[in-house]
Amino acid sequence: MSQLHAKKVLQYKERFKKEAEELLLTGFPSTILKLNALIVTPKFKKRDFSDMHENLTSLSKSDLCVDLDLDKGDSVPQAKRPKYDDSACQTKVSCRLLQTNRFLIDLIETVKPPMIKLVEDAKIMKMWISYMIPKIEDGNNFGVEIQEETLALVHAVETCAALFYERISRYFCSRAKVIKNIIKYPDVEDYKRAVQELDEKEYVSFCLVMSDIRNHYCSLHDVFLKNLDKLKAPRTHHPTESLY
Repeated sequence: MSQLHAKKVLQYKERFKKEAEELLLTGFPSTILKLNALIVTPKFKKRDFSDMHENLTSLSKSDLCVDLDLDKGDSVPQAKRPKYDDSACQTKVSCRLLQTNRFLIDLIETVKPPMIKLVEDAKIMKMWISYMIPKIEDGNNFGVEIQEETLALVHAVETCAALFYERISRYFCSRAKVIKNIIKYPDVEDYKRAVQELDEKEYVSFCLVMSDIRNHYCSLHDVFLKNLDKLKAPRTHHPTESLY
């Protein structure tokens, strides 16, 4: 049984290495071209932000909340109401939901899939290199050093992509704090301007993030192709070779 399991694991590793190499040779170029085509669209080339700003001039507690007195207009006498319904007589407050910036939401939903894909592809490349690292031996380890350097590069790209993803939640938290101040201090114009500036800054940032994702794919593809032979067969008799 153990031999059968070992054989299946070995088959999985060989299949995984073929799929990873296919991802490198065809998947990466295809992704790069798609990102290039997306980056040059008008969505990522906005220079006039006036249509992106939302009207925040009427934000205040009175505009957002409505008192609901359930006793008003009620023809049922108080004495005839069931005892368990006494809480319904209290005045309640209903607040409408404040929508976030729709333009930024659309942009984030466009950028998010490439972010996630970059993290997933980096994990595949890391595992691929790990499977190709030979057993530890004395001497003739230059090819292994190239594998380790490439592995470190892929890990750095994966970490960077994960940080891209974290900035999404940070943006919403920062914007929500400013909105709270607008509601609390509706006469302070600086808070309203702060929201507009924050939206503009995040728009530019997410456009740069998309370019960075494309650049990460380009750099990984370039390094892998230049060192593909050494990555796949690290043990050689040419110690003078170096990482491109």
